[in-house]
Amino acid sequence: MGKMFGNLHHISGVITYSLSPFEQKAFAGAVSHGIPNMWNRFKGQAFRVLPPLIFCYLVYDYGEKLHSASLRKDPKDFENDE
Repeated sequence: MGKMFGNLHHISGVITYSLSPFEQKAFAGAVSHGIPNMWNRFKGQAFRVLPPLIFCYLVYDYGEKLHSASLRKDPKDFENDE
């Protein structure tokens, strides 16, 4: 039937090792190492990311409020209409 994909050729002098996916632990150390590592990364990046994010949100909010205020009609312009 032929060779499977990945085993189509042979290179002499090259030794390869692999581990079966069934022998690996998929979530080894996810709770004991992953959560503290995630918290440390968050602490390390929060002061770089949050201030510009907050500033941009405040500028956007101010612009939206100013735009909606400029679209409103002024009642003084229509006092003398009949």
